[in-house]
Amino acid sequence: MKKSMMTFEQLVASIRQVHEHLAAQAGKAVNISLSLRNWMIGLYIAEFELHGADRATYGDKLLSELSDTLTGLQISNCNQRQLYRYVHFYRTYPEIWVTLSPQMKKLLPIHKTQRGISGTVSPKSSLSAGRLLQRLSYSHLELLVELDDKPKRIFYETECLRGSWSVRELKRQINSLYYERSGLSKDKRKLAKLAQTGADMSEPKLNIRDPYVFEFLGLKAREVMSESHLEDQLLDKIQEFLLELGHGFCFEARQKRILIGDTHNFVDLVFYHRILKCHVLVELKLAEFDHQNIGQLNTYVSWYKKNMRSAGDNPPVGILLCTRKDHALVEYALAGMDNGLFVSKYQLELPKKEEMQKFIEEQMREAGE
Repeated sequence: MKKSMMTFEQLVASIRQVHEHLAAQAGKAVNISLSLRNWMIGLYIAEFELHGADRATYGDKLLSELSDTLTGLQISNCNQRQLYRYVHFYRTYPEIWVTLSPQMKKLLPIHKTQRGISGTVSPKSSLSAGRLLQRLSYSHLELLVELDDKPKRIFYETECLRGSWSVRELKRQINSLYYERSGLSKDKRKLAKLAQTGADMSEPKLNIRDPYVFEFLGLKAREVMSESHLEDQLLDKIQEFLLELGHGFCFEARQKRILIGDTHNFVDLVFYHRILKCHVLVELKLAEFDHQNIGQLNTYVSWYKKNMRSAGDNPPVGILLCTRKDHALVEYALAGMDNGLFVSKYQLELPKKEEMQKFIEEQMREAGE
């Protein structure tokens, strides 16, 4: 019997299928490992607080001292607030213990015996722990841990699993008081159906844009944050352009990660201007101008003004570059600069808007060619 030959379309379909299947497996493995790592960190800290030989030496300064030491060892995402969250994560989900492999259980602190943990875990909760780790990322779990009311947390766990919600969707549903509205609703099934309709679903792939994931894997921000090859090329050119102007630009960072509240943000380029004595933040948007863009840049500038400004520094400046076919729009964000002399000085030392617009248009034209 003659074997059927594979067509080109079948070849493409087969490669795509195996890629998506293994990418999903890789993403799941990374997310589970990250969640377990953070849970174990929380467990160790909680146990040290109870049984540590020198715990009295540190007292209330334990998390601060530990954060400084771990950060010095380049262990990612171990600032003081994150360490507190890991402890809260462990205490909220003690049943995660049952998902540990025998090798991982050997790493448990000596005081945390099998009987000591398993006594608080029911068979039902152990099934829940396995499902949560398999289906939800640590970013999901971090949002759920913030819900101190257990019935409320279980409600969002169930709905999130049922609808395969993305992190953004889970956050949106919590902020929209879905749980409270469900309690008041006379037709809960109809409300649940409406909530799931059009919900933003999570992709079962390795999401390397998640700051937790890429730092956990030891990746650099530049390696994972570029949305397109064109954007990366333009940022390279803009960086070179500003440095070659000779106006005092000193390059400081690319895809600089800043934490505003509970949200991770990334500034495309950060310079320090030695003449103006201030930071200059550059944002590139491969789109037409939108008022949200200038609002976002102003937020970054305001954050830098509050958190990164040293004694003697002038307020930071933001440069927004928006592109579209045959046109470029350049906007400056001057945060809290009421003094007209400062504004004039900034305008004198920074590149002219016309100069920047011409440069962007030339680069876009070259890219099109």
